[in-house]
Amino acid sequence: MNEEQRTEQEEIDEHNLSMWYHLLLWLIVIFLWWKWRDGENLDDVDPEGKYVFITGCDSGFGKLAALTFDRRGFQVIGGCLTERGAKELKEESSHKLQTVLLDVTNSDNIKQVAEQVKKEVGEHGLWGLINNAGVMGPSAPTDWLRIEHFRAPIEVNLMGLINVTLNMLPLVKKAKGRIVNVTSIGGVLAICSGGYCPSKFGAEAFTNNLRQDMKPFGVKVSCIQPGLFKTELSDRIRVIKEKMAIWTSLPPIIQQQYGEHYLKEDAIKKERLVKMCQNSNLSLVVNCMEHALMSKYPQTHYSAGMDAKFLWIPLSKMPVSVQDYILMKNKVKLVNPNAE
Repeated sequence: MNEEQRTEQEEIDEHNLSMWYHLLLWLIVIFLWWKWRDGENLDDVDPEGKYVFITGCDSGFGKLAALTFDRRGFQVIGGCLTERGAKELKEESSHKLQTVLLDVTNSDNIKQVAEQVKKEVGEHGLWGLINNAGVMGPSAPTDWLRIEHFRAPIEVNLMGLINVTLNMLPLVKKAKGRIVNVTSIGGVLAICSGGYCPSKFGAEAFTNNLRQDMKPFGVKVSCIQPGLFKTELSDRIRVIKEKMAIWTSLPPIIQQQYGEHYLKEDAIKKERLVKMCQNSNLSLVVNCMEHALMSKYPQTHYSAGMDAKFLWIPLSKMPVSVQDYILMKNKVKLVNPNAE
C-alpha cells in the first residue's frame, strides 16, 4: 500500500470511528433521558376529587388504565363499547369507578355521554381525558384495498378521537387538566398499508395543534406512541383472515402480480417481526398515561416499548431512503409486477 492509499484508508478509518462515537454518544443521551423521565415524581398531583374519563375500556390499554387510575384514587369514568366490557370492568374495580357505553363513531352517543360526564364532575371539571379507543382495520397492499377498508380506522382512531375531545374540552379547560391521546409509532412511520397509519398520522397532527391551542388555558396535552403490543388490536389470526378475505376478492391480474405464495410468505415475515418486536407488558403504556396525568411536568410525547424507543422512533428520523430500505426488508418480493 503506497502513501496515498494509506492516507485515504486512515481518513476512512477516522470517519468510521467518528460515526460510531457519535452513535454511542447519542445512545447514552437517550438512555440518560429515559432514566430521568422514569424517575420523575408521580406524586405531584393529588388524585382526591379528580375525575378521569377514558375511552376504549373494554380491554387492553384502556381497561388496565381504568383499573390503575381507580387504584390510584381518581374518580374514573370508563367508556366501553359493549355491555360485556362494562360489566367486566365494574367487577374488577372499586365501587367508585363508573362506566358508560360509548361508540366513538356515534356523534349523538358522544354528546349524550359528555352531558352525563358534565353532570357528574360538576364544578370540579374533568382533570384527565384519555383518548385510547382504536381499531386496526384491514392491513394489505394499497392496490388490494377499496375505500371502505380505510373508513373504520379513520372514523374511530381520528374522527372519533377528535369528536370526543371537542365535546369534553370545556370540562378539561374548567379543571385546567390534561389530555392524553394514544396514537402509535404508526403515526410517525408508515409501518403498514391500510387506514391505520393515515388515521394515526392525523391524530398526531391534531394532538400537536391541540397542545398549542390549549397552552393559554393551562391545559397540558400529551401523545403516547406505543410500539407493537400484544392486544386484541394486533391479533395475528384476525389480521390474516382479513387479508385472506381481501385476496380472494382480488382481480386475477393482481393475484398474478403478487403470486400464489404471497400470503404464506407474508405471514412468515410478519410473524418473525412480531417475535422480534412485540411487547406483552401493557403497563409500559399505562405508566406513560400515569406520568402524563400525575407529574408536574408531563411530556408532550411518550414512546412505549423497546421497539418504539430504539427502532421505530429513531428510524422515523432517518432519511426516507433508509426508511424504505429497512421497511422493504419486511415485504415479500412480487412474482411478476409487470403482469397485465
